Amino acid sequence: MSATFAFTLNGRPAQVAGSDDDVLVHALRGELGLPATRFGCGAEACGACLVLLDGAPVQSCTLRLDRVAGRAVVTVEGLGTPAAPHPLQTAVLDEQAGQCGYCLSGIQIAAAALLARNPDPSRAEIAAALAGNLCRCGAHNRMIAAVQRAARSLRGEAS
Repeated sequence: MSATFAFTLNGRPAQVAGSDDDVLVHALRGELGLPATRFGCGAEACGACLVLLDGAPVQSCTLRLDRVAGRAVVTVEGLGTPAAPHPLQTAVLDEQAGQCGYCLSGIQIAAAALLARNPDPSRAEIAAALAGNLCRCGAHNRMIAAVQRAARSLRGEAS
């Protein structure tokens, strides 16, 4: 049965048509034209599909549209803009934290959620926050360094 699901997406009203069984990642990448959220495993095991739902990181590969209605979703495209990137996005570039880039949007979402609740995370806290994100390129140390750099930036400290 088809329905329309209304929610806030990256700070703006959004609507998608679909069934209760349709998942958010497909609506984001398809109807809404936001390709940065990736479909990885489809089983909540890789983190490539992470988005923020009411401020908490969730896997969009299994998140049904009926669970999103009336709520706030933020994708990596909503963290910043090309003219004013989020400090995390700048830090990822500065630290050259990405290689193939497939996992990066999910990692940035997980890191943004961490930094929103803890502006001064330890290395162990960063590693724990990113533990659900698989990266096959081996860039984990640079990703942790990027999160540390972003945290300093958000606190107003020099990098």
